[in-house]
Amino acid sequence: MSTHVKVLAALFLGFGALGTVAAIFSSVAFSLLVGLAGASGEEGAPLGRAILGFTGLALTLSLLLASAPAIICGWGLLKFRPWARILAIVLGAVSLVAFPYGTVFGVYTLWVLLSKQTEAVFEPPTTSESK
Repeated sequence: MSTHVKVLAALFLGFGALGTVAAIFSSVAFSLLVGLAGASGEEGAPLGRAILGFTGLALTLSLLLASAPAIICGWGLLKFRPWARILAIVLGAVSLVAFPYGTVFGVYTLWVLLSKQTEAVFEPPTTSESK
C-alpha cells in the first residue's frame, strides 16, 4: 500500500501545483485587464479597475488557499506523516462533490487511506527495549 500512498502524494502535489499555476495566471490576467480598463479613459474606468482588481485578488487568494493544503498534504504523505493521512482523508472527502474527477480522486483517496494495511504504514516504528 505504500506505493498507493506515494501515488496519492504525487496527485496531491500535482493538483496543488496546478492550482498555484492557475493562481499566478489569474493574477497576471487580471492585472492586464486592470491596465486595459485604466488606459481606456472612459468615465467608469476607475470603478471598473477597482472591481477587476478586487475580483482578481479574490480569485488568486482563493486558488492559493485551496492549493496550499494539497501541497502540504502531498509532502506529508511522501514522508508518511500520520497527520498527512488525516488531512488527506478530509481533503478526499471534500473532493467527492467535484463530479466526476474529484469524485474518482476522493474515492481513491478514501480507499487507500482507510485501508487497514495503510494504517500500518503510518504507524511510527516501535522500538523494543530490553529490560
